[in-house]
Amino acid sequence: MKPKNKARRQAMYVAHKKSKDSAKRDERFRRRREEDQDPTLREERRARNVPATIDSKRTWDEMDGDEGDALGWSVDVERAKRLKKEAEENGEGGGILEKLKKRDQDEADEDEDEIDSMLDSDSDSDDGSDASSSAPNSKSKSKSKKDSQNPPPRSTSPAASTATNLELSPEFLRSKFPTIFDPPLEPKILITGSLHSTLHHEAEILTSLFPNSTYIRRTAHAHAHKYSVREIAKFASNRGYTCLLVLMEDQKKPSGLDIVHLPEGPHFHFTISNWVEGKKLPGHGNPTGHIPELILNNFRTPLGLLSAHLFRGLFPSTPEIVGRTVVTLHNQRDYIFVRRHRYVFRDKRETEKSIVGTDGKVVKGIEDIKAGLQELGPRFTLKLRRVDRGIQYRSGQEWEWKGKMEKERTRFAM
Repeated sequence: MKPKNKARRQAMYVAHKKSKDSAKRDERFRRRREEDQDPTLREERRARNVPATIDSKRTWDEMDGDEGDALGWSVDVERAKRLKKEAEENGEGGGILEKLKKRDQDEADEDEDEIDSMLDSDSDSDDGSDASSSAPNSKSKSKSKKDSQNPPPRSTSPAASTATNLELSPEFLRSKFPTIFDPPLEPKILITGSLHSTLHHEAEILTSLFPNSTYIRRTAHAHAHKYSVREIAKFASNRGYTCLLVLMEDQKKPSGLDIVHLPEGPHFHFTISNWVEGKKLPGHGNPTGHIPELILNNFRTPLGLLSAHLFRGLFPSTPEIVGRTVVTLHNQRDYIFVRRHRYVFRDKRETEKSIVGTDGKVVKGIEDIKAGLQELGPRFTLKLRRVDRGIQYRSGQEWEWKGKMEKERTRFAM
């Protein structure tokens, strides 16, 4: 019965909450004692409590259509490469991406042989191939039943993303963008801003992020010629520059970054959000000017691999290991997080845990080693909006890929 006095209701609520917390604490301690005696109980509990995230629910497209439109496909290129290799071992034909959905198909209908009697003579010869194709399907079905009974192993939180394998790029991307997939060993970058830009300090920060880069201001004089991006790209290409970066501005803050691959494009349009310069980061370090190492994470689709090769062409191929500087571009849900750190290897303290792998187990050989990180900045986030076929000279020109407002939240382009 609910008491009418407010003080008594508060006291009753506090007492009920204390008793509830005490019961939960006792249950937690009891479970810990049981799991210490039998570690398999802890593994089963963690396997049952895997959180369902948008990344785990990600959907992939089917390989229907022309490869010329493949930049808009949400396809795991690494998985396609693996399935193609398996298909070649089994003596089957097909392109790079055509065999991606073979494992996901159900068994063929048994009535297909009865449709046309003219195919009866060839049915005996096709029995071997049908049996070989139905075998992996039956295995996948039995495997799915086992997976439904036994929950999958729990991944680390947050889930560690694998590095991007740049050698898995499809052939049609290499033929369409040959200069991006064969970058120069020593890139030369020209950085500029938009017309009447005030982001001179931010542009100078970008020159410290990208090695061998130069910043040139675009004039804001009333009687001066307003050079377009196409004219600037021609100017830079004639002087040996390999890439042009245009920093966009909105309300005196960085709002976009256009990357033009010289001499003839393509032209990538990115938006910038969450810009934080290095001086505003807590415990930040100062850049030393060494050529950094480059880490590209979680670029899996054709468009993602094209973007990864674009960023690879902005950094020299031979980093200076002495500087212990690393630039990370991590793709997650089509957002590219850009970070720059300085690392150091040290001994593990007694209060710290050892490094664990993606399977949640301690990595052997480095149990007593830890890596310390110090962020140098700048810190910002990129999102790809459009890929133009050539260098942009007017609005509405032809584009290779254009971002859309996806109605399905679990479908990602990169």
